[in-house]
Amino acid sequence: MTLAGGDLAPDDPRAAADEAVRAALGADGPLARSLPGFTPREEQREMAVQVAKALDACEVLVAEAGTGTGKTFAYLVPALLSGRKILISTGTKTLQDQLFKRDLPTVRKALNAPVNAALLKGRANYVCHYHLARNGRDARFQTPQDAAHLQAIARFAVRSDSGDKAECAEVPEESAAWAAATSTRDNCLGQECPNVKECFVLAARRRALDADLVVVNHHLFFADVMLRDEGMAELLPAARGVIFDEAHQLPETASLFFGESVTTGQLVDLARDTRSETIASARDCRELIDATRNLEKAARDLRLAVGAEPGRRAHGDLVASEGFQTAVAGLDRELDAFLTVLESQAERSEGLAACLRRAQEAAQRLAGWRDGDGTDLIRWAEIFPVSLSLNATPLHVAPIVKRHLQEAGDRAWIFTSATLAVGRDFSHYLREMGLDGLDPPPTAAVWGSPFRYEQQALLYAPRGMPDPNSPAYAEAMVKAILPLVAAARGRTFVLCTALRAMRRVHDLLEEALRRRGLAYPLLRQGDAPRGQLLERFRRAGNAVLVASQSFWEGVDVPGEALSLVVIDKLPFAPPDDPVLAARVAYLESQGQSPFFSHQLPRAVIAMKQGAGRLIRTERDRGVLAICDPRMIDRSYGKLVWRSLPAMARTREEAEVVAFLAALSAPADGTESDDAANCPP
Repeated sequence: MTLAGGDLAPDDPRAAADEAVRAALGADGPLARSLPGFTPREEQREMAVQVAKALDACEVLVAEAGTGTGKTFAYLVPALLSGRKILISTGTKTLQDQLFKRDLPTVRKALNAPVNAALLKGRANYVCHYHLARNGRDARFQTPQDAAHLQAIARFAVRSDSGDKAECAEVPEESAAWAAATSTRDNCLGQECPNVKECFVLAARRRALDADLVVVNHHLFFADVMLRDEGMAELLPAARGVIFDEAHQLPETASLFFGESVTTGQLVDLARDTRSETIASARDCRELIDATRNLEKAARDLRLAVGAEPGRRAHGDLVASEGFQTAVAGLDRELDAFLTVLESQAERSEGLAACLRRAQEAAQRLAGWRDGDGTDLIRWAEIFPVSLSLNATPLHVAPIVKRHLQEAGDRAWIFTSATLAVGRDFSHYLREMGLDGLDPPPTAAVWGSPFRYEQQALLYAPRGMPDPNSPAYAEAMVKAILPLVAAARGRTFVLCTALRAMRRVHDLLEEALRRRGLAYPLLRQGDAPRGQLLERFRRAGNAVLVASQSFWEGVDVPGEALSLVVIDKLPFAPPDDPVLAARVAYLESQGQSPFFSHQLPRAVIAMKQGAGRLIRTERDRGVLAICDPRMIDRSYGKLVWRSLPAMARTREEAEVVAFLAALSAPADGTESDDAANCPP
């Protein structure tokens, strides 16, 4: 790759712009002068120049930036200096808030850039005055705490300028009261809402339309794409450039939004909302109230018909079950009866009219899932503890994404993450996102981490591990890592590829620690919200956290609290996953190898994300232990470890124990209580 500015004349405007970007991130630049501890990095400046070039020329850039590169500053600096309207999309709402409230103000102030920025989230993140008032009157709560939370939200709505629930510290994000105080695309009344003039969602959109730089998240971005495809008004303002951070998440997010789903939870909510609207506007229609209860029961019966075990099931497997067929037919019958009565009452209020639209859409999606035969859609179901989701997912998202990029006109597209390439090969990501057939082709580049991994970290592959499918694998894994956990004095992440394996490993590790008299705090994903678990882990300083998918990425624990990351298996998707099975069958029908063209690249990218939890700063040191023997024994394993940072490598337990013991030794050289409690 030729970096921008290398062949331009000194007086060329492009060269001057590139030099301004490089200078901003240099040793004598405004960021170095403004930010204590700022470290100039050549990788960061090179990436920033390439981002500036793409924004100026409306090109497509795919950029992998290793941990520690400072990719956020590398795209913020050229975005703020570009003088153009820029849209930045992040992977999660947490990262969105961090970018808008911390990183963006920091860089904007350092550059003294007069850029007006706005934060825009999906409507479910903003208090809805209409639903807050209606549900406050109805008082439908399961616990007194939920009622107290709704009152706190009502007080927050009065004093807040944004209505963003992330700013309401009194009420936890997981509180059931939020569902009663916010709207969804389904139940929003739009311009017919009596509270439209004070609507927080519309105010946020107006701010976004007026802003020079708008921060969104991937879910909102693709929701906007989907709505425009349906001919509805776009949610997001037009922009000269779009920057996707954490871009490795885009294929899955696109699959979610370009498909369709209907859930039993949605139908239960529809029934309850219709009942509330009926009591408010059509109290005399007892038949409709009865129909809501029948619909709610039918939705719950459908969930019960698929059994208690959460997981994913293929369409064919479910429809082969007589109990499922009976429950679907019952739901279809009750939904049809519900629609008939609701149609006769819908004119009595805007709320009932909105419920009718939701019911019609749900009926259409249920029929499509049950009877559809589109070859480009994968029909499957996901079973949750209290609900069932019936999904139709596109076999490919690449054509849809490619069409959107082409129809968007003159615009730059920048995709960046710490994990996009397999080695230095981007072909898998380009193919998944429909970027491989663009004209001109995208620029793709890898900027490695500035960290000294060979000195800071050790990659360990235990000897003697059984086949990962062995019934005794979890026991062997816990036995292999226990000496490491003891040497590290806790301070460990154990990342599992499946929830069932996570629960088994947690139980085995709990017993093993008890037997050895090691009283480290043992945490498990699901026992508390992720943020609370992370706070407990950091605060304890010697905790062990056993987790699954939620902790493989987007988790940052720098410093001494984390010295050991254990990964149980190579993160291949389960072969019985219905979406994967359908895509594998398609690739085989095209004469391709699904393993090498799809499954292995995805596993490598996921592995890079998990490994990235270990070293977060220049001062961090630690061990990455990958227990899966396939990384060593199988020919493709070489591709896995070669894609990881260039750590020192070993298979000797004693070497790893010594490395960790040196990290965890007390500064005064005395033996710690943990070491004293650990038998030889």
